[in-house]
Amino acid sequence: MELSGKKIIVVGLGKSGISVATFLKKRGANVIVTDSSNDNKLSDAANNLQKIGVSVELGFHDPSSFKNSEMIVLSPGVPHTIEPVANAARSGTTIMGEIELASRFITEPIVAITGTNGKTTTTTLTGKMLEESGLNVFVGGNIGKPLIDYVDCGNKADIIVAEISSFQLDTIDFFRPKVSVLLNITEDHLDRYPDFNAYAKSKMRIFKNQKYGDHAVFNASDKHIFSMAEDIKCGKLPFFNHNVADDYNEFAKITDDRIVFNINNNFAATNQKATSQDHTFEGNFSLLFSEIHLPGKHNMENVAAATLASLAAGGNLAGIKSALDNFRSLPHRIEHVATINGVEYYNDSKATTVDSVIKALEVFNKPVVLIMGGRNKGSNFGLLTDAAKKYVKKLIVIGEAKDEIKSAIGNTVETILSSSLENAVVSASKLAEAGEVVLLSPACSSFDMFTSYAHRGEAFRNAVNLLNI
Repeated sequence: MELSGKKIIVVGLGKSGISVATFLKKRGANVIVTDSSNDNKLSDAANNLQKIGVSVELGFHDPSSFKNSEMIVLSPGVPHTIEPVANAARSGTTIMGEIELASRFITEPIVAITGTNGKTTTTTLTGKMLEESGLNVFVGGNIGKPLIDYVDCGNKADIIVAEISSFQLDTIDFFRPKVSVLLNITEDHLDRYPDFNAYAKSKMRIFKNQKYGDHAVFNASDKHIFSMAEDIKCGKLPFFNHNVADDYNEFAKITDDRIVFNINNNFAATNQKATSQDHTFEGNFSLLFSEIHLPGKHNMENVAAATLASLAAGGNLAGIKSALDNFRSLPHRIEHVATINGVEYYNDSKATTVDSVIKALEVFNKPVVLIMGGRNKGSNFGLLTDAAKKYVKKLIVIGEAKDEIKSAIGNTVETILSSSLENAVVSASKLAEAGEVVLLSPACSSFDMFTSYAHRGEAFRNAVNLLNI
């Protein structure tokens, strides 16, 4: 792909935008970075890019920049439907995302992982499994390092493991993973997509370019995925919950206390290092829940997916088990913060969907004082009614969506409105008794009160720690 001399505009001055602009400039492109925000926090990044000859436009999108560009590269958080991008697309300008651009310069096999919930856990775990199997692995994408950073990193991997969001999938064209993983599809980002079907189709795009010799790992217990799985054109590696598909015996079945793998066909290796060792795998084995250090049945789905993906990518059973021995929950995902006066406090700030809150509540077999709220992403909070009735002792709501949440499920459980997360934690500490749980699981994005879900999670940790003083 020739970039030298091309007029290219990069939309978004976040981590991916900075990496893309630097990458393009190194290859002789004439680069403009544009971001509609005029946040002062962007000024340092803007100054650094200007020093290497990249033009930066902050606080607006100049229509002339888009009109004069030969190619537009979108950062993951930028909708491809915004007016200047849509106008450029109609005029024939090439539009692509950072993932698509990076894939044009990557020859190593890619394991691409998406889903509404569990992406980061599964991506990180898959990377660990492959590393423990003796492979040199680059882990990035929508977490950690942008995929474009791999191209110039100088440390070539045997295989790449990348978390991919629906936003990134919206702008793929030829992106073709050797192993793709789709964990689940539940309501999310309906503030950006016209309806759930549009969002689901976006997720299914991860299989778009796969062909014979590639592998697709997917949750066949998810009715939305199962209904569209006929369109997958490569080798299918499904995992199931046994109560949903009890008659399916191959690949991975999640039972009441273990994950049972019954692999009756050989996996073709997907990387040169494994191929040189004539790697195949066939056989039966189980992974006991009691030996996996992750909470909840939903995490068993993540483990099943990571295991199948790792085997398909050239991993081995010893490496998979070694990784599981040492793997623990990632921060802000049902993370135990403290036990104070017999009350357990858990930070699940990453739970930005209704479905993820339900899964978190199902982890606990004791009463929960639940803290929810933030900015609604188009979720139907009424879907929490049954889970709230079953698991929640008291509900405390915060943020922009607090009235909406109370209206949806306030008749099911006593609901308290709070002005801040800190006040919510104090209120929860007074309501919870020894042997009970205080859980932050918001079902909302953080951007009304915080800069990220991690910022929100840290604020929760700090508030809980202040209870000890």
